[in-house]
Amino acid sequence: MVGPSKNRRLGVLISGRGSNLQSIIDATETGRLDATIAVVIANKEDAGGLERARRVGVDTAVLKHTSYESREAYDGALINELRRRDVGLVCLAGFMRLLSVRFVEAFPNRIVNIHPSLLPAFPGLDGQGQAWTHGVKVAGATVHVVTPELDAGPIVLQATVPVYDTDTPEDLATRILMEEHRIYPEAIAIILGGGWRIEGRRFLRE
Repeated sequence: MVGPSKNRRLGVLISGRGSNLQSIIDATETGRLDATIAVVIANKEDAGGLERARRVGVDTAVLKHTSYESREAYDGALINELRRRDVGLVCLAGFMRLLSVRFVEAFPNRIVNIHPSLLPAFPGLDGQGQAWTHGVKVAGATVHVVTPELDAGPIVLQATVPVYDTDTPEDLATRILMEEHRIYPEAIAIILGGGWRIEGRRFLRE
């Protein structure tokens, strides 16, 4: 069983517009999430989420993965940036990079990700589009603890959305995104609050 985290400092990793980052910012500002965003790190200098962070005074950094000779070297730099800011929980929010074993082991059970499908269905890129193409009747979003395997870690929370016959892939993606914004801060609060354990692939709450 894991007790409440004394370190409630978040490091958020992004690659793009940062809409899930915004949901975390909003939750901390309204008190729904008792945490502090210590830093937002992007692997692209034009990531829109950087401006979202700067507008509310959150520290930002850009680490371009193209500037490093290997995944291991890049992840080492990420680890250093996060540790320098005493980050206790790493939150992936549209971070389009596979993390190495080195990175995952640096923050054991302290990395979470939001994915736009009901895992284990439709891992990887464009989970929403995969679901629409497959013709499922129910789709959704998943928050999971990150492991070295792609989108395969223990599931913390899931939310479902209906898939209508008239939906376009964009319609479905919009509906899923609304649920992502709702459950991601909730899942982060669960992780920080303690009272859970991991058995195999299962995330169990006391």
